[in-house]
Amino acid sequence: MLALGMTNAKHCLLDVEKILESRGANTKLQKLCSIQPRNLTEASCPDIDVDAFESTVDTERLLEACKNVDPVNDCCDQVCQNALVESARKIALNGMSTLNGAHVLPEHVTRIDDCKNIVLRWLTSKLDPPSANSILRGLSNCKLNEACPLVFPNVKNIVENCGVMHNETACCRAVESYVSQLQEQSFITNVQALNCAASLGLKLQRANVSKNVYSLCHINLKDFSLQEYGCLLPSLPSDATFDTTSGVSFICDLNDNVAAPWPTSPLRPASSCHNKTTKLPSLPKATSSQNGLDNENLMVFLLWSSSLVVLNLLF
Repeated sequence: MLALGMTNAKHCLLDVEKILESRGANTKLQKLCSIQPRNLTEASCPDIDVDAFESTVDTERLLEACKNVDPVNDCCDQVCQNALVESARKIALNGMSTLNGAHVLPEHVTRIDDCKNIVLRWLTSKLDPPSANSILRGLSNCKLNEACPLVFPNVKNIVENCGVMHNETACCRAVESYVSQLQEQSFITNVQALNCAASLGLKLQRANVSKNVYSLCHINLKDFSLQEYGCLLPSLPSDATFDTTSGVSFICDLNDNVAAPWPTSPLRPASSCHNKTTKLPSLPKATSSQNGLDNENLMVFLLWSSSLVVLNLLF
């Protein structure tokens, strides 16, 4: 079975919510994660059983493309993601004249997206639970890391002190003050930090700051993350655990001082996929991993993140 009817979908989603809430998750997961019973149905994807699926899709190619999803590189290479889209497109447009054409009508885009869920369900049914978890977590990770989540304040003070360099100390003071504002926003992963560094660098370059102020002022990737606890999350977030005694426990990167890369061109897109020189670990090194600390805001963030991963495994 690749999809549920609406009645069963409602019951199953309610059961999942109760299980997660019993483990400390937020009581409003549907609202936080935008998950609805419809996500467990075929939605707008044409009704298809396993036999029909396997006769329509190149299942061997799909399994080969997705058997090992690199938690960092596949977000850029999109080997598995492209195979998923191709399979979903075949199901969504099966029998339609647009199947082999270059143009997909706007109304077919939603159908293809819904069919991707069907493809994922078939794919995970062919794998053991750890492998399915790894693949779905990796694909979810790509969505999480595709852009910088931070909001950048006005860079006027940096431009005034670093645009025409007269005093390096004043310039770095302005940069550090600006970055300290970013550090108040949220925890981010190291890939998100790479995107944030690129985005801010481009913003400064376009404001006529040509000097590499990251190098000048010793700005590292972890400087872009919430600093009260000094934590930069790994690009593939590890599970957060919760109990009533110790609260939230998780792993974060504290000592891997990866320098923030300065953009090579103000015209280049601000994306980690365009930076092949910075190598980031998918998980923290053993020597640089420390336990996170319990905090109310931290608890909400981490429980939401871990719950979303579990929900993605099902939908």
